[in-house]
Amino acid sequence: MKLENSYTKHLIPEGSIIRNALERLNILGIDAIIFVVDKEGRLKGSLTDGDVRRGLLKGFTLETTVEEIIQPNPKFIRKGDRDINKVIDYRENNYRVIPILDKNEKVVNVINFRELKSYLPLDAVIMAGGRGERLRPLTDHTPKPLLQVGGKSIIEHNIDRLRLFGIDDFWITLKYMGEQIEAKLGEGIDKNIRIQYLYEKEALGTIGSVSKIKTFVHDNILVANSDLLTNLDYEHFFLDFLKNDADFSVLSIPYVVDVPYAVLETYNGSIINFREKPTYTYYSNGGIYLMKKKVLKNIPIEKHFNATDLMESLIRQGRKVISYPLNGYWLDIGRHEEYEKAKRDINSIKF
Repeated sequence: MKLENSYTKHLIPEGSIIRNALERLNILGIDAIIFVVDKEGRLKGSLTDGDVRRGLLKGFTLETTVEEIIQPNPKFIRKGDRDINKVIDYRENNYRVIPILDKNEKVVNVINFRELKSYLPLDAVIMAGGRGERLRPLTDHTPKPLLQVGGKSIIEHNIDRLRLFGIDDFWITLKYMGEQIEAKLGEGIDKNIRIQYLYEKEALGTIGSVSKIKTFVHDNILVANSDLLTNLDYEHFFLDFLKNDADFSVLSIPYVVDVPYAVLETYNGSIINFREKPTYTYYSNGGIYLMKKKVLKNIPIEKHFNATDLMESLIRQGRKVISYPLNGYWLDIGRHEEYEKAKRDINSIKF
């Protein structure tokens, strides 16, 4: 793995000399900060050009070990920490490069707010097992998630959008030609994320297979269909979910119907009111969901089960199921017409 493709470009082992640190800082350019780690990868401190300059002025030399000049208590984010407000505070106060630590103080990632919009504490599941029947013959030899839009596959557009908001723990559920998808995406190393795969023996619906995942990192889960193209603001979606203390939130897409005639309101055959050429706005299911991990126990094992089935189950139980209306672009690429539209739209969508 090349250094420039990994967060490890910001890491240097304890015992390194200042000369080595300067060489690394020079390579990093405008993102010039490195984190000193011990042999187990635990964070010991941070180092910038300013720290080196001050160290040299104190009489240290280029052969001095970096431990002499590091900042011992750098800012960090704990993996799995639910406090998104800390992330927002770091970003708004111009802390750009932040290490991510696991519970053992080991650096497991380094994020850069010059490249990311946020760092959301979510696992993402992308449902990519469908046959894509309506897009035949295009899907006869290529799974729908790998169809190209603007020089990139549909599923990569989805992954890159989620990754932009700092989501780095991915599960992808597969069935039809799933091996092609896994071969294309791999483990996610080149995108600085972790991708794991789950194969369905039988089609389990739009959320059925999620119940088989037992190793989620976070307390909240995002589930999305793989055939969508959207510029959804995932941070705002998540903040709305938290603000409402919801158990389940569904992205909803406004659908406007203009009636070209007067609409009559009647009661027992009598007209009691009418509206002249009214416009009605309805909201449809957008195929992207946020949920508390604990609601997944409502999904039966190895049975066909859709996200709408889960919503109905939660509503019957009196759990809080909310809608998040989209203010942005969304397209379900299910038919040839939508696929052609996606290829036309891709260069004009503001991501």
